[in-house]
Amino acid sequence: MLPRFEIVRRLRPVSLIARGAEADVSVGTPVPLPQLAPSVAIVVEPDHRAAAAFHLGGMWLGMSVVVGRVVLTLTEGHDTRELRSRRHGTVRSDPTRVALTLTGTHLTALTEEAGRWVARARVDLSDRLEPRDPEALSRLLVEGHGARVQAGRFGQLGLRDLRLVTSRDGSPVEDEGRLLLSATSAGPGFFDTGHTSVWSLDPDSLDLEHHSDLFFRRPDKPGVYGDHATHIVRDGDSWLVATSTWGDFEQHDPKRSVRATIARTSADVLSGVHVLETQELALPTDGFTSVGVWDPHLVHTGEEWLVGFASASKFFKFHPALASGPTLDRLTLRGAATDRRATEGTTILRVGDGWRVLASDGRDGRRGQRARYPMFDLAMAEVGELQAAYPTNLPWPTLAHTRCGWLMISFNGAPATGPLVGYGTHGDLVVQREVSRD
Repeated sequence: MLPRFEIVRRLRPVSLIARGAEADVSVGTPVPLPQLAPSVAIVVEPDHRAAAAFHLGGMWLGMSVVVGRVVLTLTEGHDTRELRSRRHGTVRSDPTRVALTLTGTHLTALTEEAGRWVARARVDLSDRLEPRDPEALSRLLVEGHGARVQAGRFGQLGLRDLRLVTSRDGSPVEDEGRLLLSATSAGPGFFDTGHTSVWSLDPDSLDLEHHSDLFFRRPDKPGVYGDHATHIVRDGDSWLVATSTWGDFEQHDPKRSVRATIARTSADVLSGVHVLETQELALPTDGFTSVGVWDPHLVHTGEEWLVGFASASKFFKFHPALASGPTLDRLTLRGAATDRRATEGTTILRVGDGWRVLASDGRDGRRGQRARYPMFDLAMAEVGELQAAYPTNLPWPTLAHTRCGWLMISFNGAPATGPLVGYGTHGDLVVQREVSRD
């Protein structure tokens, strides 16, 4: 029997450069800053000038603030193009810092005004450049003009898709008593600007600490991707990292799809930055239409693997499903709640002596299937409902039994950086504790 939960803390670790990855850069001089993935930022403290640029793949990708307007400049050979946002490009006050980020194929200029970052200009480089090319990233140069310049691996504007890092039996993996979590580090835009990160949370103080960032190579195409919606599992002496291929999702592509991949690695994924080689995690969708699958969650019961996931009949109409099998490459469908149309975050949890599947019914669901956490048996028949606060967006039901009792770790849809970049910059990490039954 699971308790009722209430919200006790919201956390929002916004950082354009990942903590610990900051490097001071000589002002006005291009310097090498090789990267493993297309996820990098330059932050400048202005003086009489405020500008930054990447040199990548034969192009000069720059930003500057000119008479209160933010300008992006793209130069290749003798061809130069300047881009300004008519609606969002005017700086409202003197910025305390300016920044240029490259996340996936997106170049974004931001200004820090009144203590918050605001996106002022953005361009998709996919028609001009392949930022995911490892060879080009190894020769990346950065430059900045101002009083002080720092650069490094991109951090995050928000966190979502939080999962416990677990052992194969589903129990949490801890680091000196701290819970380990995988998350999607939100970038300045839609899903293709995010990446996977690893964090730890103290169950007493609720202090949050960043540990690492993960990127992925695909089995069927070149490049390095910021895939996310990830579950990390300790399996013997190695790690299983199952993720969703959101890293190049194009919302308006009629052929768009998402699938699951998996990596097995002995690398220390709990620190630093890693690019992992993946293979397909084939999730069965027999008996219903599926244009994409995501949110893999893995548990071994001692007899078989269980894999929870979400499947979409179209974008965006989706429902939870469960597969099982003796190995992860021999899965068959166990059940699917195809009556849902806005339910994801499929999570397998041991409750008492048995297993339950939790999920999140979004606010676009049918009547009676909105803003709640349904609980299913292993045939995916609903058998109950988790009693907990339901923040905005589609918070996943991630639960851990700690020395302080049950803890629930989820997120909301609170955006960052203003309206220019649109959906995808969420959210706050939302912590709930069990309510005493007294």
